[in-house]
Amino acid sequence: MSSAPARTERDWPKPLPVPGSMQAMVFNRFGPPGVLERAVTDTPRPGPGEVLVQVAAVSIGRLLDLAARAGRHPYADFRFPHVLGADHSGVVAALGEGVGSVRVGDRVAVFPVVTCGVCASCTQGREEACAALSLIGTHRPGAYAQYCVAPARNVHPVPDGISPAMAASLALVGPVAANQLAQAGLRAGHWVLVQGAASALGSTTAALARHLGARIIATSRSPEKREVLSAAGAEVVLDATAPDFADRVREATGGHGADIAVDNLGDPAVWDATVDSLARGGTVVTSGAFLGGRVQLDLLRLYSNCQRVIGVRTGNPASVEALWAQAENGFRAVVDRTFPIGRAADAHRYLEDDSNVGRVALILGTDDWEA
Repeated sequence: MSSAPARTERDWPKPLPVPGSMQAMVFNRFGPPGVLERAVTDTPRPGPGEVLVQVAAVSIGRLLDLAARAGRHPYADFRFPHVLGADHSGVVAALGEGVGSVRVGDRVAVFPVVTCGVCASCTQGREEACAALSLIGTHRPGAYAQYCVAPARNVHPVPDGISPAMAASLALVGPVAANQLAQAGLRAGHWVLVQGAASALGSTTAALARHLGARIIATSRSPEKREVLSAAGAEVVLDATAPDFADRVREATGGHGADIAVDNLGDPAVWDATVDSLARGGTVVTSGAFLGGRVQLDLLRLYSNCQRVIGVRTGNPASVEALWAQAENGFRAVVDRTFPIGRAADAHRYLEDDSNVGRVALILGTDDWEA
């Protein structure tokens, strides 16, 4: 696994005077990675309750970046030119009216899921179910740019000792993983099966569950990735497509099965293997359907074994707080590689090649805009 030199805490930028225009990486039509191009755009200004972030790093996601750029995003309606970039980190550059939760110069990570805050779902603490939910980088201008605007409630201070790339890598998938595990009822000692554990979300979920005391069964179809997952601390590493997969899970768990199974893939064959591996009283949680999404479910077995299937759309403020509390306690995501923002197209190609184990991020410094 190749890796660019990691930035350290010292590489957090100092806030600069906010200019009238800024550099951004945009695209003007759907297509391959080469449609991403450098442009000069107006610098956004924060409105009431908003924060302007001078971006230091931004993570790349398969749905929110790769699928969106290619025109395959299922719920985005872009106006070109569009700036991608959801989960990001940086320093506070300016404050909108009424913002007192952060100060100019603070190091922050931005949770990119914006909700209304007043509907029934939001007031009940289930903001991920908000009907008005929107995403920075999808429904709003994103962070492939020197500056990005976010609601102040979406900005979280970053603890000392965390680099911009790590902060960006934790900003979204960390709260999603925390929400998955909380809703599934994770307890220390649980066996947690993570399908596709080399992905950005899968690797984060596996790492967080292990950090919280769970025993991890990680899967990948790639022998090379299985070696990396084993070295990263997964107790059992398997190929979910193997015909004896469920038997091997039962064997590893002393006949018990997985207490929690995380399946963000949506592949019908993998789904069957997931359910076959589930313990009595166990829970399947899913936050993705990248490989299909339509699966069969044996309801007789489901209710006879007192099992549950939970869909978790994204994180919420409670899971954001839970994630950063664990970051204070030493939790870190898996960062595979970083690229300078000027090589955003190369970063997209790298992720499309499916070579990564963990998160891929773009770095935005003054010297990072050249391809």
